[in-house]
Amino acid sequence: MQLKQKLALEFDRVIRGNEKKMHVLKQLFWECTLRCNLRCLHCGSDCKGSSIVPDMPKDVFLRVIDEQITPHVNPIDVLIIISGGEPLMRDDLEEIGGELKKRGYRWGMVTNGMLMTQERFDALKNAGLKSVAVSLDGLEGEHNWMRGNANSFKNAMRTINILSSQDDVIWDVVTCVNKRNIDYLPQLKDLLYNSGARKWRIFTIFPAGRAKDTPELMISDEQLRYVLDFIVDCKKEGKIQTDYACEGFLGDYEGKVRDHLYRCFAGINVASILIDGSISACTSIRGKYYQGNIYKDDFWEVWNNGFKNYRDRGWMKKGKCGDCKMFRYCEGGGMHLRDEQGNLLMCHYERIKE
Repeated sequence: MQLKQKLALEFDRVIRGNEKKMHVLKQLFWECTLRCNLRCLHCGSDCKGSSIVPDMPKDVFLRVIDEQITPHVNPIDVLIIISGGEPLMRDDLEEIGGELKKRGYRWGMVTNGMLMTQERFDALKNAGLKSVAVSLDGLEGEHNWMRGNANSFKNAMRTINILSSQDDVIWDVVTCVNKRNIDYLPQLKDLLYNSGARKWRIFTIFPAGRAKDTPELMISDEQLRYVLDFIVDCKKEGKIQTDYACEGFLGDYEGKVRDHLYRCFAGINVASILIDGSISACTSIRGKYYQGNIYKDDFWEVWNNGFKNYRDRGWMKKGKCGDCKMFRYCEGGGMHLRDEQGNLLMCHYERIKE
């Protein structure tokens, strides 16, 4: 690692320490439904078309916003991201968005694009929609395989075309790289660019949810390095802003494949309200890392006084992390990479170091 990188990491470590002390809420995820019109091979929530867990009523969510969050924040400083399942499965999404808009909140959504039409998009934008992340996991054959639906690629591309024709909503495309699509990344980049996409977020699979049962999703260490080198080349080319997602600390690649150095913001600036009312951080984190529940706890009290295992990660310094010289920078990696016992499922730094 170059001296310049080490100095940047040390400086960023100081900033991160201050962020933990202040723990200013900047992003709130709301898992509004577990219903989904696809059955993706990598789903971490095991979503289905009809869920035994009912959608959270909008009045419940808005009551938490009004009584437990708004009194403590400037709404414009908190981005609410509506996720699922598939948010567009809800018929009241525009109504919910409109209520958030009235309260001064910016809101966005994560979608597979199956139900997006121009009419629906216009209604969502009128309701205050500010950001969209749409999933596209390869060219047509690879995407449809991943998503389990022969029409999923067509509908995702329709959504991309709708988004590319407007300037008011910030949006990006999110791609899960796996063994089936990795060889087609250059062609996918060209497709996205020609379709008007200018922001592209790439992530790779970790062994959780349905993904752990699908070997074809897991790329090798050599392939991971290829993906990172591909992102570096995309950044040099400058046609489409390409970034690796917040999967883990990347050693020599830090500062080269993201527009920021590695941090796990979960529980520091990021919180979530899950479908059953659980208070958590990133929606990829489950189980013992819940901090409370909105049906019995005050969200803001939990945000201020909970999340200790997110903000002080010394407990992660064991096993592979115990004597790692990079722990001071990665602090054990993303919380979503820990199992119920706190054991590390995957170390990106270990995978790519020579």
